[in-house]
Amino acid sequence: MTRSQRVRSKALRVASDLFYANGVRAVGMDQIVDTSGIAKTTIYRHFPTKDMLIEAFLQAEDAEFWHQWDQTVSGADAGIGELEALCRWIGDRVRRDGYRGCPQINVAAEFADYDHPARAVARAHKAEMLRRLTSICARTGVSNPSVPALQISLLLDGAFMSDGRLNGVDAPAVLIQAVRRIVTSG
Repeated sequence: MTRSQRVRSKALRVASDLFYANGVRAVGMDQIVDTSGIAKTTIYRHFPTKDMLIEAFLQAEDAEFWHQWDQTVSGADAGIGELEALCRWIGDRVRRDGYRGCPQINVAAEFADYDHPARAVARAHKAEMLRRLTSICARTGVSNPSVPALQISLLLDGAFMSDGRLNGVDAPAVLIQAVRRIVTSG
């Protein structure tokens, strides 16, 4: 990795931590400069606008999320086994210390402009989730898998935004039970 790539990576990592902890609108470029120790001109060389930095943050979060998703379902039995594996992963994920919800949902909520680059990344992320869930639901044998997939995606988005309400319960079990009901009623 070149020095330039290391600097870009550090700027993105620091910005990402600050954005996730505080919200993107609450974090200014000066705070990113102060925290990272990287000159503002250097950061702007890699990310010409704050919006481009926000977009890069969401793209990195998106890539990491799908990497973890793929690892989660890779060893599971097709269909309901994949859904249960995802429920265990997400149930554990939402109970982590410092968990503040889905970065895509959080950032999209901060921008009213539908065409903002952050909203586009968030929409693509949620569309990919629905696509993947539809494929999994098809492997369960349900008819019209798009309906239970949409229901499950809404359930998972609710879990992502649960704001600690799943901390005092067995969150994976709650999600598995709900997903089983959705799949068996479809």
